[in-house]
Amino acid sequence: MMMSTHVSTIDDRVSLRAPLLFMPVVLLGFGLLYSLAGAALGGLLFPHAATGSMIERDGKAVGSEWIAQPFDDARYFQPRPSAANYDPMAAAGSNAARSNPDLRKRIEAAVAAVAAREGITPAQVPGDLVTTSGGGLDPHVSPQAAQVQVARVAKARGLEAAEVEGMVATYTEQPQFGVLGQPRVNVLELNLALDARR
Repeated sequence: MMMSTHVSTIDDRVSLRAPLLFMPVVLLGFGLLYSLAGAALGGLLFPHAATGSMIERDGKAVGSEWIAQPFDDARYFQPRPSAANYDPMAAAGSNAARSNPDLRKRIEAAVAAVAAREGITPAQVPGDLVTTSGGGLDPHVSPQAAQVQVARVAKARGLEAAEVEGMVATYTEQPQFGVLGQPRVNVLELNLALDARR
């Protein structure tokens, strides 16, 4: 009986040795060193993206090219609405199903507000101006969503509509590699370009 207990204790120690020796390798190797190496490599190969793709004007960061931000002034193009209130730390979609009555009411109210703001009919309001993106922080709008805002922005800035339309065309990005995604306009970059014209 005693011999059996002694053998069992030795077997338990042997069976625990491998996991206990492997645990620091996993924690330090994959948990720390792998993460540090990935961050260092990313910073070396993609320094702009690794620091948040920040856009600077006059030495000050004014935003990220990949995170939407709200603009309240009529002089600016508006981004998509955000379920996260444009907070990168709370990025999320609304998670409401298309059949949700609250979502329908919110979209109907948003359509009416955008139509009134832009002086267009509700039927002319592009969907991306009243619906949130999956992450709630999409910095782009469709060219159609930018186009319906041209008249308001031009009037508020005292510019010809054709001049603002030309800037929208200039800042319209085509699908990546010509096939991935849709044409899109980065709202922050367009607004900054308009500000630069004064």
